[in-house]
Amino acid sequence: MKDLTRTPHNALVRLSADTDQSSQTRPGSLGRRRFLRQAGGVATAALAAGGMSASLLLGETPSAEASEVGPLATEQRHLRAFQIRQQCARYAYSQRIPEHPTSNDEAVMPGFWANFSKTLPHNQLGEVEPFAYEMMLKALTSGLPEAFELIPRGSSGRLVNPQAALAFDLEGTDTHALALPAAPDFASETVAKELVELYWRAMTRDVPLSQYGNERLTNAALQDLQRYPEFSGLNANTLFRGGLPGEDIGPMISQFLWKPFNLGSTPIPQLYRTTVAGNDHLTGYQAWLGVQNGQPPATAATFDSTTRYIRNGRDLAEYVHTDYSFQAFSIAAQILLSFGAAALDDANPYKTSGRQAGFATFGSPHVHDLVARVAALALKAAWYQKWQLHRRIRPEEYAGRLHNHINRAAKYPLPDSLFSSLALPAVFSKYGSYLLPMAYPEGCPVHPAYPGGHATIAGACTTVLKAFFNESFVIPNPVVASDDGLSLQPFTSAQLTIGTELNKLASNIAYGRDTAGVHWRTDEIAGLQLGEAVALSVLTEFNSCYNEKFSGFTLTKFDGTTVTLNTQPDDSIRIPRRIA
Repeated sequence: MKDLTRTPHNALVRLSADTDQSSQTRPGSLGRRRFLRQAGGVATAALAAGGMSASLLLGETPSAEASEVGPLATEQRHLRAFQIRQQCARYAYSQRIPEHPTSNDEAVMPGFWANFSKTLPHNQLGEVEPFAYEMMLKALTSGLPEAFELIPRGSSGRLVNPQAALAFDLEGTDTHALALPAAPDFASETVAKELVELYWRAMTRDVPLSQYGNERLTNAALQDLQRYPEFSGLNANTLFRGGLPGEDIGPMISQFLWKPFNLGSTPIPQLYRTTVAGNDHLTGYQAWLGVQNGQPPATAATFDSTTRYIRNGRDLAEYVHTDYSFQAFSIAAQILLSFGAAALDDANPYKTSGRQAGFATFGSPHVHDLVARVAALALKAAWYQKWQLHRRIRPEEYAGRLHNHINRAAKYPLPDSLFSSLALPAVFSKYGSYLLPMAYPEGCPVHPAYPGGHATIAGACTTVLKAFFNESFVIPNPVVASDDGLSLQPFTSAQLTIGTELNKLASNIAYGRDTAGVHWRTDEIAGLQLGEAVALSVLTEFNSCYNEKFSGFTLTKFDGTTVTLNTQPDDSIRIPRRIA
């Protein structure tokens, strides 16, 4: 038989000289059906007399006979499917195994208090009991399911899915083959800068986004953050934004979180439930200590009786509190598809076809499927980094260290610039502690910080949408929410494109978690890039599976560079194994 491994899928034809295609022997052929009818003739008559269709029992349909047609005989198709999977597996296996750098906190800082430990037992300082952390490390090292059940806990709280870090997938790059930089060290100035930003995000949650720079709190935040070289160029328009290409154009919130969409035949306005102003949590020490041990939160969310369009940080934080994993991106896909063929990427083989339209391939089901598909894969990649490698402390835990250090209950190697921040007296004046005011009663999730899970999903799903749609397409009739969140107004100050608004959406979903207080900025930077790499690998593999004449997806990455994914996963497109 011919070697099909080098034959393009859409160029393969039946090789009649190599394969017996006799209608009497080929699976699914007319010969097989005739044999079944002849062999079951007597039974057919008996069943018909009883009112039952024999054709259904014999695997037939009541329609007229039809022979299978197509460029490949069944045996050849079977072989080609195997070869495509082999080809993708060989490509993945051929890639260099990366190094996985981590911080030294776990080894250098005594007692594991510089790492994530929520729901394990803690002392009165909120420091984890070392034996419990060591039991967690043993479970993560062994991978034995029963070992995870033996990890001590401080109360009823449960760790979130550490075994997902060890799962395999059959699509895209293996989750363990993608590397991130080490998370910043506990005592680094990077952590100081990020914690100061988080205090100001918390203090300004109720300021309308349109008023940034026009009132006292955001001006104080700008003054304080500009002390750090990385924030020296910060202004009212870029405050708390992620810095992705084009993200600073127009309102802070993406059009895909504001514009209405259709859920089937039902029109849906993007009005969301939010919490009332000032509804912050874990600002008292005993409440904070309780959730470190896994106790239920001492306070509850107080919800606004009116649903609103997202108009401030609190609304955004609540959106990313209760959203399902790829929610924002599924909605974005609905909105993008409503723009029609002009919004599709030029590489879509059906964009200019006069006779065919895309559906299962290059149509709406294809878009929605890949958005959902890469979300789950991205989460597994993030969970590997979180549990097996970095185990980074959450901001909520870190602020507890700072609180105890200032009150002289303990001493930690904290960065000097923290103590000159304007945020600390502002937080203490309002709450009577130096704890980080949390948007959620339960505080941070029960898994380590680095990288951000929402950010990794955002990176993956956004990359898929960039692949399918024309990034330069101008979004029609853009809007902006009123300061009370009750209405949408026309936005006319700038043209907003699909590409920049998708970047903005990725940033909103990622950094909305920072506004809630549950993540660091570097968690989101790493997560976005990790998710992007996951999606690129999946999109590249799927290029081997299409019959259409397709030149490959072209899209703009988060670093501003343009990449074209060729139609075969070979060395012409390398998925980055080390993500800078």
